[in-house]
Amino acid sequence: MDDSWVLKEMGRGKVELKRIENPTNRQVTFSKRRNGLLKKAFELSILCDAEVALLIFSSSGKVYQFASHDMDRTVAKYRREVGLPDSRNPQFRTREFWRSEIDELKRSINTSEARLKHLSGEDILALGMRDLKQLERQLKIGVERVRSRKRRIVSDHATLLKRRHKQLQEENSRLHKRLKELQDGNISSGLVGENACTMFHQRIVHEEDFHNETGLPL
Repeated sequence: MDDSWVLKEMGRGKVELKRIENPTNRQVTFSKRRNGLLKKAFELSILCDAEVALLIFSSSGKVYQFASHDMDRTVAKYRREVGLPDSRNPQFRTREFWRSEIDELKRSINTSEARLKHLSGEDILALGMRDLKQLERQLKIGVERVRSRKRRIVSDHATLLKRRHKQLQEENSRLHKRLKELQDGNISSGLVGENACTMFHQRIVHEEDFHNETGLPL
């Protein structure tokens, strides 16, 4: 229903019948009225042995339906009664039918393009207050989703950097340990060589002293 309103007789007074602005109240009312309408359709089919087919589309495009018989059969019967071609029969898919389909697609494309322009802040001079509020809500939701995604990316990147930093620290510790082991090994090798030279020198000295004392050749 559009923004126009009518006056509905209820009891002794008149109640203004118009679109419910509050989204929560509108959804609650939709659920109650939808369930009531589906119940009435069911009761009508049982009490009066009527063939009933009911289709309800919410503002978000979600479909609710009731059919006392097969829905496709009832819809095809309706199309025959009002003189519409049966879309299930290929012989009725004439040039006019496809032209109608093309026109519908063009309208959908134009609507989508206009919506994209509105979301980017273009061509909004013709929008009323209700449309502007709805657009504002959509933009807020979109911005929050973008920010949430950015926070997620930053968090994942920070976690990756911390993990990499820890790995580098562990690698650095391992290299320091290895370097220390190599340095200790070199020092030990040097001490062994020095001790061997000292022992060899002492041996020569002892042999010279023995020669001097005994007079035997070396």
